This record gives sequence, structure tokens and C-alpha cells, in this order.
Amino acid sequence: MGLSDTHIALRVGVVETTVLAEAEWTARRAAHEQRVDRWIEPHLRRRRRGQRHPVEDFLFDYYSYRPAQLRRWHPGPGVLLTGPAAAEYLRFPGYRQLPAGVGLDPGALAGRRADSARWISRLLSHTADRPAQLGCFGLHEWAMVYRAPADQVRHSAQPLRFDPGQIAEIVEQQRLACTHFDAYRFFTDPARLRNTVAPTRPDQLELEQPGCLHANMDLYKWAYKLAPLVDSELIADAFALAWEIRELDMRASPYDLSALGYQPVRIETAHGRAEYARGQRAFADRAAELRQRLLTAIDRVFVPVSH
Repeated sequence: MGLSDTHIALRVGVVETTVLAEAEWTARRAAHEQRVDRWIEPHLRRRRRGQRHPVEDFLFDYYSYRPAQLRRWHPGPGVLLTGPAAAEYLRFPGYRQLPAGVGLDPGALAGRRADSARWISRLLSHTADRPAQLGCFGLHEWAMVYRAPADQVRHSAQPLRFDPGQIAEIVEQQRLACTHFDAYRFFTDPARLRNTVAPTRPDQLELEQPGCLHANMDLYKWAYKLAPLVDSELIADAFALAWEIRELDMRASPYDLSALGYQPVRIETAHGRAEYARGQRAFADRAAELRQRLLTAIDRVFVPVSH
């Protein structure tokens, strides 16, 4: 449902509905840590060596959630942790000791998150209500190098599949139709002039649409912005989707990443554009389910009230 355009208030006294034995919740925590370690550990090894990966490091570089935060398991509201080990959660903001166990006190956290929750809920609801646009074909990465000086190419450590003149020709033969401000802001000046819209931050509520790869990657951001009021499994699910989306994002780019094991989606051809649109549609469908789960998580803690 979402919070729409109303004011929001804190739901008074969210009732804890699930009590987890120590063996159960520590197993869930261990499973979460094992799941995310396969993403985190290679990133940390590369960081210690001073190396960068244009695909696998992106989510850690672009988004503000640190690896240690992603690894830390939170059960979300409405869950009580039992056993001696539960006391360690009392050092985190928002947790309290209750007679039946340790759990989140949403009232201790939600007040200062209310404005963010309202805006995120509006954005997710508005996005979900729009049809998916599948005609951009990943040209945002091309627009970021279109007629760019050589020293301003974003991933300059990676070779390009085409020379600058060919990239310009490919871009000029297509229609730039990026609706995502945080992608558009990295366009070169000549590419911005070619885009069908000129997104700004205030336009985000009106332009975000569910076919956009970057809008669907951002579900990860909106989930962690509200942690620990959003449980860690949902945050990890959003991260996993964003991880896969980033791969398609860069495979469809003008960079040659074959040395890293990524074969290109050749959006400069009709076959490649069809392949990209199929992937885009599949990600849009998966993101729709995550978007609804995130809206439900928000609605568990915040309720709309009329003016």
C-alpha cells in the first residue's frame, strides 16, 4: 500500500509476534553471514591489495553501506531473541531487554526515520504503479563516455570495445531515454543534450519506473537506509538482485570485460538489444516482489494519518 502523500505516525507498540530460540536465531545469523561473505571477502581482499573490480566492487563503492554493516544480522521488528547470546544486541541502538527476550523497540528508532520512510514509501509506490519502460537498452553507460576526453572516461582501467568515434556513432543512432537521475548525472554534457528527459533530484518521484536497472538496484539502498527496521535477509536479497543487475549493466556497456569473464551484450545490434530487454524484464519482475516486501516492512512500523 505505501504511505502515499500523507503524514505518517509511529505505530504505537509493535507487538512482538515471533520468539526465536538461541539455536534458531544464531543459525539464521550464521547463514546470513555465510551468504554475504561470498560477496564481501573478495572485495576486502582486493581492497587490501589496492585492486578494483568494475563489476564486483561497484555496490560497495557506490552505496554507503559498509561491508561490516551488510554482514551484521538484524532480525527486524516483531522478533524476540532468546538465550544468553541475545544480550550482545543490547549494544546496538534500538534494542531493549523484554521479559521474553531481546528485541527492537521501533519507537526508539522510527521517530527520526519518519521523513525518510515516508519519502521512500512514496517513491516505491509511485514506481510500482508505472509500466516498465524497456527501450533504454543500457545506453546510460555509453552516454557516460560519449564524446568524453580520454582522461575523463569513468572506468579508464578497462579497454573499450570501440574507439571514441564508433561509440559516438552508436549513441547517435539510438535514442537516449534515461529516467534515473543518479545515472543521468554522470552523462557527458553532449549526452545530456541528447537524452529525451533531463531528470533532476526533485523529479525522482515522477520519473522512476520499474524497468530501470538502476531504480531496481536502488532497492538495496532503500532497504539499508531503514535498517534495522528492515531485516537483514531482505537487505541481502536486495543486494543479491543489485549484484546480478550490475553484471548485465556492465556487460551491455561499451567496455570490454572479457578478460574478467564477462561476455558483452551487444546492444549495438538488434539481437543484443532484444537480449538486454529480456534481462531487463526479468529483473523488473523480481524487483516488483522485493519492492512490495519493502513496502510491507515499512508499513509494519509506520502508519499513515490524515492531515
